[in-house]
Amino acid sequence: MFTGIVEELGTIVRRDDLSDAARLTVRGPLVTSDAKFGDSIAVNGVCLTVVEQSPDEFTVDVMAETLNRSSLAALGAGSPVNLERAMAAGGRFGGHIVQGHVDGVGEIVSVTPSEHWTIVRIAVPDELSRYIVEKGSITVDGVSLTVAALGDATSGGTWFEISLIPTTLQETNLGSITAGNPVNLEVDVIAKYVERLHPALRERAHPQVATTGDDGRHDTSEVE
Repeated sequence: MFTGIVEELGTIVRRDDLSDAARLTVRGPLVTSDAKFGDSIAVNGVCLTVVEQSPDEFTVDVMAETLNRSSLAALGAGSPVNLERAMAAGGRFGGHIVQGHVDGVGEIVSVTPSEHWTIVRIAVPDELSRYIVEKGSITVDGVSLTVAALGDATSGGTWFEISLIPTTLQETNLGSITAGNPVNLEVDVIAKYVERLHPALRERAHPQVATTGDDGRHDTSEVE
């Protein structure tokens, strides 16, 4: 588990494309300082497993499923990436519950700087919009952020806005994003569990999925 508090802005130093996967070597002296084979490190919000480690660098394998469902497919040598080690059991919970499981890929719509912060608008896949609430938490490329504003199809498409302070811009890759860039999104896992456990909410979100039978038991023919 992670908290969405980026520890280090790393760099992809090498990418090797395999038949059904990619192998990324990442430079990150801080997160590599105590990394071991098998450890989990979030790269732009994607939980990946260390398969090789050397001073200042670590290597991860990214399977085709992950490449297809995240923005990691667009990364290459020189790409900046947000890095976070898995949360220690006794550590501070600085952000929110982040699993490192990307729910979808958003697209930067606009970046609007102001004197003390920058407002970023992100287009979100329609199927994720129901999990996003104003003042709620969302993870963007592994960064725990607060939703500042929401829009729907009546206001030019489904989107949300975040406000970034100078520290976030300096210490993460969000400082270099521009309109059109893809970003990994992970919504609040609690919202997904609430929907799953509440038959009425689940039926509204997935009308093709059975909920309960006449006897009150859940129909085992459900399809996700």
